[in-house]
Amino acid sequence: MALTISITSDFICPWCLVAESRLNKAIEQLDSAVEIERVWYPFELNPDMPAAGIDRKLYRSTKFGSWAYSQQLDAQTIQATQSDDVEFRYDQMEITPNTFNAHRLTWFAGQSGLATEMAVRILRAYFSEGQNISDTDTLAALAMEIGLEETAVRDFLISEVGIQEVRALEQRAIALGIQSVPTIRIGDEIVSGAQPVEALAAILQRAVSGLKETV
Repeated sequence: MALTISITSDFICPWCLVAESRLNKAIEQLDSAVEIERVWYPFELNPDMPAAGIDRKLYRSTKFGSWAYSQQLDAQTIQATQSDDVEFRYDQMEITPNTFNAHRLTWFAGQSGLATEMAVRILRAYFSEGQNISDTDTLAALAMEIGLEETAVRDFLISEVGIQEVRALEQRAIALGIQSVPTIRIGDEIVSGAQPVEALAAILQRAVSGLKETV
């Protein structure tokens, strides 16, 4: 018996990292042997971002009116997630990245059954380590960490393979009316944002119960 969880996310959204962590904790509470399959769908919050990204201080200062206010927002995120298994190192971030290739790489990893491992590694590389996930060398190194072969990854990243497929998946999200991330579908329920562990656990249990009824 398997339960599919569909996760639409972007790698520059801190709440996508928080939601992933909380979802893990909720899954651990399941008193069931159900197999969980996660499917990752791409979403770009900044689709017009230059391929190399933009200096974070410049970008955030322009977007929010001042660097001081941007830092205040970062501090609020850290404060709100103190009980979560995440670490935000905004002080180490230098670039606000373009995330399209990170989404492509997650799609590529998915061909080997490693989409979740890739997505989580990219999220933590950006938010917890301040790595530039626009950078091909950075992405290749992260892919190697989860077991993908370096040459294959580099060849993929400099090719056009997966571009149309990932664009189609992005359009799928738009067609479904998704306007923000994270958006998570568990069974017949759709969850927006980083919901509390308890709420996710209850939704998971309902989904599992629904599966059992159809068996």
